[in-house]
Amino acid sequence: MSAIPAGLAIRFKRWEGNADLPVPAYATVGAAGFDLRAHVPDDAPIVLKPGARCMAPTGFSVAIPDGYEMQVRPRSGLALKNGVTVVNAPGTVDSDYRGQVCVLLINLGEEDFTIRRGDRIAQGVIAAAPQWPLVEVEDLDATERGAGGFGSTGV
Repeated sequence: MSAIPAGLAIRFKRWEGNADLPVPAYATVGAAGFDLRAHVPDDAPIVLKPGARCMAPTGFSVAIPDGYEMQVRPRSGLALKNGVTVVNAPGTVDSDYRGQVCVLLINLGEEDFTIRRGDRIAQGVIAAAPQWPLVEVEDLDATERGAGGFGSTGV
């Protein structure tokens, strides 16, 4: 396990109406990501049609230490079994954002997918995100690759 800087923690604030949902948590000792769950009404699940997108609320806000971000990543099981994934993977939650964390999902499968209250819909991963100095220059140093991209190094 990598060392977490002393005194740092990820703080979650529960939104009203979700006292029954667990705080995001790691499922196993070696898990890199913690589960994010759907905060939708019991009587109003989200039905995600094939090809459709939605914004699923989690019922939590988060405070992330400066210099870090929370990446919102797909759950591999949802992607494999149902074709449901995070549209903007990985989504980024900035350290200064304090609104409700929502997950942008898309159904790439062939059948409707129903998102119910408490379903694990994504995972959060905390990553370093320093703000580097951004400098405009006249020229960039040459590399062997140059401007080659999009398959230029082979398939």
